Amino acid sequence: MAALKLSCYLSAVGAALLAARTTGNTSDMNEHISEILRLLRNLIRIGTVSAVDAPNGRCRVRSGDNETGWLPWLSARAGRSRAWSAPSVGEQVLLLSLGGELNTGFILPGIFSDSHPAPSASADALHWSFPDGAVIEYEPQNGALKASGIQRATVQAAISVLLDAPLVECSAKLKTATLEVTGGGTLQGNVTHSGGSLSSNGIVLHAHQHSGVKSGGDLSGGPQ
Repeated sequence: MAALKLSCYLSAVGAALLAARTTGNTSDMNEHISEILRLLRNLIRIGTVSAVDAPNGRCRVRSGDNETGWLPWLSARAGRSRAWSAPSVGEQVLLLSLGGELNTGFILPGIFSDSHPAPSASADALHWSFPDGAVIEYEPQNGALKASGIQRATVQAAISVLLDAPLVECSAKLKTATLEVTGGGTLQGNVTHSGGSLSSNGIVLHAHQHSGVKSGGDLSGGPQ
């Protein structure tokens, strides 16, 4: 609608300029030229986010001496699949104004600046940096996916979670409600068991009996 307004305005201005040239009245012509230049300058501007209304998905942008009203920002997806990454105050953005009117614009984040420089110099990496210091990055050069600086992580699945790798390593404590080992393995270090039965090959270790028990130095029989 704003683009149509600009197109109609330019057509009217063209007719007015032709009339002004014919009559010699240049004041109207200069006024129309100034308005055209204003609209053209406002079509695409660089600005800085001055305020963010996250619940409504709107922000305000300051560009030169102008500050916009509450405008929507562009997202990677906004349909059945949706993406969310709100701009932050101080972020440099592109202001796209339909018809040259700043209050009909859209905000396109984000442009790196001296106050918010690029977080990576890799040509191929996908990198996200967050205000609390957390980083999520995939670097194709070494095939490494990294998530660092986070406080907690949750993966919730209704059916199963598969970790398919030659080695899955936990560097500290691993806690699980139940455990099933199907391919064998080894244990090293002290292991403490309490609150239930520990069975090996059908024999409860803490409650079994030995046959052939004799006094003296003889060995007992096997566990039963």
